[in-house]
Amino acid sequence: MNPTPLAILSLAIALALSTQPALADTLKKPALDKLAAAQQAQPARDFNAFLDAAAKANPTLKASVAAYRKKAPLRGDALTNISRLLGLYNRLQNQDAVIAAMARMVAIPTVRDDRIPPHENKAIIEFGTLVEGMARDFGLQYRNVDNRIFEVKLPANTKTGKDEFGILTHADVVPVVADEWVLDDGTRLDPFKLTRVGNNLYGRGTIDDKGSIAAVLYAMKTVKESGLPLDRTIRLMIETTEETGGDAMKYYRSKTPLPDYNIVLDSKYPAVVAEKGSGALKVFFPVEATDAGTTAIVAMAGAAAANTVPQNATAKLRGGDLAAVAATLDAAKAGFVQAYESQGGKFSIDVVKGADSVDVKVTGVSAHGSRPEEGVNPLPRLALFLRESGVPLANNHYAKAAKYLGDLYGTGYLGEKMGLGYRDRFMGPLTLSPNLIREKDGKLEVTTNVRMPRGSTPDDLRKAVAGRIDAWATANQVKLAISHEQGDWMARDPKGAWLSTLLNIFGDTTGLQAEPVPTAGSTTAKLMPNAINFGPAMPGKKYTAHNAKEFKEVADLDADMQMFTEMLLRIGNLKQMQ
Repeated sequence: MNPTPLAILSLAIALALSTQPALADTLKKPALDKLAAAQQAQPARDFNAFLDAAAKANPTLKASVAAYRKKAPLRGDALTNISRLLGLYNRLQNQDAVIAAMARMVAIPTVRDDRIPPHENKAIIEFGTLVEGMARDFGLQYRNVDNRIFEVKLPANTKTGKDEFGILTHADVVPVVADEWVLDDGTRLDPFKLTRVGNNLYGRGTIDDKGSIAAVLYAMKTVKESGLPLDRTIRLMIETTEETGGDAMKYYRSKTPLPDYNIVLDSKYPAVVAEKGSGALKVFFPVEATDAGTTAIVAMAGAAAANTVPQNATAKLRGGDLAAVAATLDAAKAGFVQAYESQGGKFSIDVVKGADSVDVKVTGVSAHGSRPEEGVNPLPRLALFLRESGVPLANNHYAKAAKYLGDLYGTGYLGEKMGLGYRDRFMGPLTLSPNLIREKDGKLEVTTNVRMPRGSTPDDLRKAVAGRIDAWATANQVKLAISHEQGDWMARDPKGAWLSTLLNIFGDTTGLQAEPVPTAGSTTAKLMPNAINFGPAMPGKKYTAHNAKEFKEVADLDADMQMFTEMLLRIGNLKQMQ
């Protein structure tokens, strides 16, 4: 466990900000925007012509352009300006190509199949073949590490270039519920087909992480073609099991030494220096038979993956007087919605009577499991509605699970009903979001996505959670079993030239505040030495990863392309990382 206390972390953040280079004569967002507009009106035929146009439009760039043309190693303002111009050139020249590459990647459904190991999954193998083809076309080195990690290298091209830094991202994606991929105007989307609607690129993996993979590969291509000196080899590592525990990275670490410094493209900007620990809290209820003459919940469904707040939650009721059941539910839903919308956002309830069942669907708002505050979780609301509607229900495993959800979660996600809530001043609150419910192997499983900040340990949290659930089970005479896998939180000391360089890139390029930040997400940065997340989610916007209708904004993809290119050159030429 990292012992860095809050005071040291806060001091280190201040140090990082104070050590950012003061680059008075470098390009910043207003000047970049003017150059972009001019180039879109009259595109340059190549990078040299682009530099000529940039220097003519902005005479302060003449010294940087002259330094570049000497083909000597660039330092200071010259390196920053040329890196930034190359980033702008990349996004103007290659946007269509990156979107096309994203489309090919999204079309490969790299979802984990529990029936086979991921490294034997045809989709994973196909994705590796796609990356290999791009790497070869771009003149980059490629290595397939047993279908666990797809590795792409851009070697250093200077006499002193012996160091290496890593870039980590992942190819696997979370499952989808296809029926939820419907836009507000009724347009149906194929989750595994990239669809552009206005400024949004829809498709599973567009923001998590296939957009980053396409963008960084083209950044590597652009840097290579520029011929700019590079003191460090760039090693891109594309993981294949990030969404399900990172086994591929653990395998890779046992086979290959990792770079001493790593940048992960799987979270948010400006730069993430602390992550919560991700956990899966599973409670199992033995399946119980019910009398056909009694109304019973016979099926429930929520998210397709535990780390996703679902958009819809459904239940099927059978037995008894179904017409009366449907009428009671219909009569209760308006009052229930009105009462509970004040406790966390808008949702709706639909009740449909079929020939031999009544189907209930609660529609909320999907979100990433690490950000339940951005969603409206329909699963606990469904459980509460079934309990409070006035329909007498058989006390089977589904009814017990519904009571568990209502009593220990309700509409909250901060552990308040369990009496376990706490908050770290930098990393934020503990969150517990019950997202998945499924019947499997004679048991009903309810899985809660847990995100634990600094302030507890995995063992202490597991014991506390188990104590609350066991006490509830005893009081309600419910038989259950608990499985709780809990990862630890991570906090890096946010200091050093490489971090201040990333913050400078983000701040100058976007015009937004650039400070180290925490995330509720949990990435394979935890498995890497000196790893910091850099993008791709922009501050102030909802993160659509794991959501129904996941999308990437074209403007944000442009920003990635520009910043990733500059990052490769500037980090690749730092004299010292720390």
